[in-house]
Amino acid sequence: MAQASARHILVSSEAACLDLKAQIEGGADFAEVAKQHSTCPSGRQGGELGTFGRGQMVKEFDDAVFNGEVGAVQGPVKTQFGYHLLQVTSRED
Repeated sequence: MAQASARHILVSSEAACLDLKAQIEGGADFAEVAKQHSTCPSGRQGGELGTFGRGQMVKEFDDAVFNGEVGAVQGPVKTQFGYHLLQVTSRED
C-alpha cells in the first residue's frame, strides 16, 4: 500500500495561497510560514501531517500527494477546507 509523509499550509483564499507560495519559493522556510499562516491545527507543528496511506485524505489532496513530485511545493490545491500548499516529504509507492 502506498504511503506518504507530507506537510501543508491551509488558508482561506487562492490569493493568500499564491502569496505564501511565492514567499517559500523566494527562500522563506515552509515550516515557519505554516506556523504563522496556516489555519489548520497542524500549522503549530510546521504543517506536518505525518505518514498516511492513499485514500486517507480528501481526493484533491490525495491526488496531489500521490502524483506530485517529492520535495516540490505544490498548490494551490482547493478542497472543501480551503486552499492548500503542500510538500511531500517522502513517499513509498
